[in-house]
Amino acid sequence: MEILEKTFKHVDSRWDKNKEAALKGDEVALLIYRSNLLGSDLRITNYGGGNTSCKTVEKDPLTRKDTEIMWVKGSGGDIGTLTRSGLAALYMERLLALKNIYRGLQYEDEMVELFNHCIYDLNSKAPSIDTPLHAFLPFKHIDHLHPDAAIAIAASKDGEQITRELFTGQIAWVPWQRPGFDLALKLDKALRDNPGIRGIMLGGHGLFTWGDTSYECYQNSLDVINKASAYLQENYGKKRPVFGGKKIESLPQEDRLKQAARLAPVLRGLASGYARMVGHFTDDDRVLEFINSNDLDRLAPLGTSCPDHFLRTKIKPLVLPIPAHQDLSDKAAIKVILEKEFNEYRKYYTKYYNDHKHQNSPPVRDPNPVIILWPGIGMFSFSKDKQTTRVASEFYINAINVMKGAEAISEYVALPLQEAFDIEYWLLEEAKLQRMPKEKPLSRKIAFITGGGGGIGLAIAKKLSSEGACVFLTDINEKSLQQASQEFGRDVASGAVADVTKAESVQRAYEKVSLDFGGVDIIVNCAGLAISKPLEQTTEQDWDLLNDVIVKGQFTVSQEGVEILRAQNTGGDIVNIASKNALVAGPNNIGYGTAKAAQTHMSRLLAAELGKEKIRVNVVNPDAVIEGSKIWEGEWAAGRAKAYGVTVAELPAFYAKRTILNEIITTEDIANGVFALVGGHLSKSTGNIINVDGGVAAAFVR
Repeated sequence: MEILEKTFKHVDSRWDKNKEAALKGDEVALLIYRSNLLGSDLRITNYGGGNTSCKTVEKDPLTRKDTEIMWVKGSGGDIGTLTRSGLAALYMERLLALKNIYRGLQYEDEMVELFNHCIYDLNSKAPSIDTPLHAFLPFKHIDHLHPDAAIAIAASKDGEQITRELFTGQIAWVPWQRPGFDLALKLDKALRDNPGIRGIMLGGHGLFTWGDTSYECYQNSLDVINKASAYLQENYGKKRPVFGGKKIESLPQEDRLKQAARLAPVLRGLASGYARMVGHFTDDDRVLEFINSNDLDRLAPLGTSCPDHFLRTKIKPLVLPIPAHQDLSDKAAIKVILEKEFNEYRKYYTKYYNDHKHQNSPPVRDPNPVIILWPGIGMFSFSKDKQTTRVASEFYINAINVMKGAEAISEYVALPLQEAFDIEYWLLEEAKLQRMPKEKPLSRKIAFITGGGGGIGLAIAKKLSSEGACVFLTDINEKSLQQASQEFGRDVASGAVADVTKAESVQRAYEKVSLDFGGVDIIVNCAGLAISKPLEQTTEQDWDLLNDVIVKGQFTVSQEGVEILRAQNTGGDIVNIASKNALVAGPNNIGYGTAKAAQTHMSRLLAAELGKEKIRVNVVNPDAVIEGSKIWEGEWAAGRAKAYGVTVAELPAFYAKRTILNEIITTEDIANGVFALVGGHLSKSTGNIINVDGGVAAAFVR
């Protein structure tokens, strides 16, 4: 099949001929290159969606004879980030021989175990259910993709006719069927029945395309997707307005975001009724077009069509009946409305499970919605971690695109409920879930850390994120915050510039964490500064600054944060980073020591007040954290050195020698102290102080 080089209007060809030449005909490397290009465009396929393959001739390690090997994306992988370790490599001869022992549709799942007997490369990723779909098509390079434009045709009432006419018979049609061995046989038959075709459309599912080389396969895939996209574009608004036209207007963006930030913690608390969830919010234009439309009430309950969309977004979304401009100040009243909606959704989901379950179906899973639509505002999603919930949101946008396209050219057809259930509760999917690694102690939790731009705050953020938490950093220094943020991945951290002495600034930071992650579970008050002066040299300005940042800052951050913790109604932790100086009187320290003492006693008061709501408040008291600590920058180190009659360079050793353990204290030590309080083992502890100071007898609390 000859594929001429083309440029496309609706998709971007990102192929670099120089990169191709550098790979020097390494077909597996070219497969990975092609896969990464395809996966980098969400219009072509979403995270984890679709799979790609190539076939090469390799030496059999036992016979030393040439043998054909298929390299295909392994189970649970993502073509956009695919590497060689994510591929499964299998003997083609053995895969084809599986046809001889296949016992029929009801025995299909047993074939997956047999794929393991076909493995060529012992470092292979586990083969996926789609393996035979690639094996039974006799092409060197194959793409199986989930482009929105193709699925829009595949999920339309007249999809088969449109496919035949639009592609002039070059794309065959295979009706919807769950992925597996039998579907692979149907693809094989479609190819034999339609010689010379360039691809196959899977009803309600996606697209198969191929080529003699990796480049030709890539060009073929883009060409088909571009043609489908152009066809949809020509038909938008042609027979009727998109989604039946606009029903309501969105609020202005600033107002949308404020409303979403206020409601997100309430939704997160309700969505976490079965297990704690992490949130995501978007007011993408495509979302607003759908949720503000006349067709929302008709289309949203239908659910999605493509299995990849459905598995991540659940059977259907929850549509909130609250007006976009609703006054949310009375959270109790709003919660009553939302609890009713969540209860109705849970009843629906439980009935869906009971109506469609089989004798061997896995137990019912979390009955709460994943996707929540608020007309006039935007879309929330909730799942076990930030990446999963963000991807669920992206998949539902794909589903919106599919519904939009299908309605423009025909009529949208969702996956039948029984088919949807059979995929969601497929025993192979259940087995995949059971193989997932054990979650880390702070998985599903969000930590809000002030003073996170460096020093102790950044060390705490790194520790909590390494234990599974999402972290939200605030700092008054924008440059420091930007540098600190680079230490984390996309779905791990976020942040905002914030001045803890100003309530409005703190409120904006909490609004952002609510939009980015849905709320907060752990609040760490680490913002601070240090001034070392004797009484006569301490100015009123020094006094006010210390108390504003350390005492008022902790008060403001805690007060605003507790409102979110209460809205979620799932408890939480406040950890305040105080100091040994809160307990020990030392020279030249009147302002700092007094502020730290107030900070510590405030922690006790908060612990006593908030305990009934399962909000724990504890303190970590560092001492002499010099290396990496921000407070030792500037005059503080010189002031302390002068007070003790040593040089600045001698301070670490001086502080270590005065401790019982004779240890230098690091920022990581303080971070470990915080984790000890929030990691789960001290979940029934509140109002306590952990000294991380190497042992200073004068600072012993009892």
